[in-house]
Amino acid sequence: MLNPASITLARGQADYCLLTKFGNRHGLIAGATGTGKSVSLQVLAEGFSARGVPVFMADVKGDLAGMSQPAQISDKLTKRLSLLGVDGFTPSASPVVFWDIFGKSGHALRSTISEMGPILLARVLELNDTQEGVLNVVFRVADDEGLLLLDLADLRAMLNFVSENAKSISAQYGLVSPQSVAAIQRSLLSLEDAGGAQFFGEPAFELRDLFAIAPDGRGVVNIMAADQLILKPKLYSTFLLWLLSELFEQLPEVGDLDKPRMVFFFDEAHLLFTDAPPALVQRVEQVVRLIRSKGVGIYFISQNPDDVPDTILGQLGNRIQHALRAFTPRDQKSVRVAAETFVTNPALDTASVITQLGVGEALVSFLNDGGVPGMVQRAYVMPPSSRIGAIAEPERQQVLATSPIAGKYETPIDRESAFEVLKQRLEQPEPVPQAAAPAASSGGWSLSWPWGDKPAAAPVPPPLPAARTRAVAAPRLPAAPRAPAAPRAPAAPRASQRQSVTETFAKSVVRTVGSRLGQQMIRGLFGALTRRR
Repeated sequence: MLNPASITLARGQADYCLLTKFGNRHGLIAGATGTGKSVSLQVLAEGFSARGVPVFMADVKGDLAGMSQPAQISDKLTKRLSLLGVDGFTPSASPVVFWDIFGKSGHALRSTISEMGPILLARVLELNDTQEGVLNVVFRVADDEGLLLLDLADLRAMLNFVSENAKSISAQYGLVSPQSVAAIQRSLLSLEDAGGAQFFGEPAFELRDLFAIAPDGRGVVNIMAADQLILKPKLYSTFLLWLLSELFEQLPEVGDLDKPRMVFFFDEAHLLFTDAPPALVQRVEQVVRLIRSKGVGIYFISQNPDDVPDTILGQLGNRIQHALRAFTPRDQKSVRVAAETFVTNPALDTASVITQLGVGEALVSFLNDGGVPGMVQRAYVMPPSSRIGAIAEPERQQVLATSPIAGKYETPIDRESAFEVLKQRLEQPEPVPQAAAPAASSGGWSLSWPWGDKPAAAPVPPPLPAARTRAVAAPRLPAAPRAPAAPRAPAAPRASQRQSVTETFAKSVVRTVGSRLGQQMIRGLFGALTRRR
């Protein structure tokens, strides 16, 4: 009979159980490859699901998909049941929903550029501090201009916009260099090759779909296909970290409950912390510390406990340690670290036992009634009631067809966002003001022409030639200052270099007036006028 207060995970000298009310106190499943970590994860996930707790996990090797099918009675399973003295074993499948970032092995799992944010996106793109600062500026400009960043095309359009208006944007938001923008553009190409084009877009998945409860009262087991995603470790770890952040930001505070609201399994946890900057590790620590009060339990799965930083390892109260191999000095150090993380059992040499555990054996330690870690115990992990191993493609398609969210995320949506808005502004620019009346500078940047060169202003017609006349022009006094030349229109076409007859004559008169002979003619003319008077 199902006990709602505890989950029986292993059996040795007694049954060792994880108390459901401490399921949100987080945990760790560690051990070398092939020692049974996936089976322990599967048993724990089944236990939470049977008690109405939704589960989310990444299927790195493809074997967790077997939870959607009932276990197959085999000689190996029969021996295991006999060894543990299990009676009344009933194979049963768990209610499973398959997800896949690439949309091939599950429902499409998408997010938007805006939801990911510049910090996590910079980690995916492997940007340095300067490039991350430029990416922050791009997000800020998009917010101020009311431009939606949904997919990679929107981000590229904003990068082009910021690059073309770098001078004005740098004056307001900080220095933006074309080199940094170009580096981000190159990183986007790598992200697109890694499947980012399928992940970023709409419809973005809703968190509430992860909290589904089956008609029989069991929590849905959400399994994300990660056999291809794990080949892109930055994208894999960043996505799971983003999902944790979304849970942390959107869920309300609930305090201590009789059971968690959700349990999150983070497989291959070392990928999250490898080469992670201190700011990111601090963020993970903050989430692990505080998300407990929102009813979410986090369980890290890794080969060695020292893959997880000490500040986070101290928050993991429920431990399952499978065998470790001590072939090298580093392995021996890992064994000592793993032994020291447990509460000492006087009847057990923990460091020696870790290297002697068989497949399916583990050292277990769970929180007691007072929330205090119990002594480490050696035990055999219970067999799951669902299938261990991968499933056939027809079986997967059957689960997808009967899923409660079938058809919700399969068709992409491309609504108007930054790319479309900026393209429309380029194709339908604002009228260019006349050159004779230049507009006053607004201190901002042009929104009409984010890319390319602006069109030239309308050509100004050349001046008409002077009219021919027989009248003698009044002479110009030598002391009179020259009038300033009229300003030229900036975009006016250059006039022809060939001179008309009238222009040649006028220039000749000017040169003559400026000569000594011209001065004598002027004096003679004024003298004749005086004599007439």
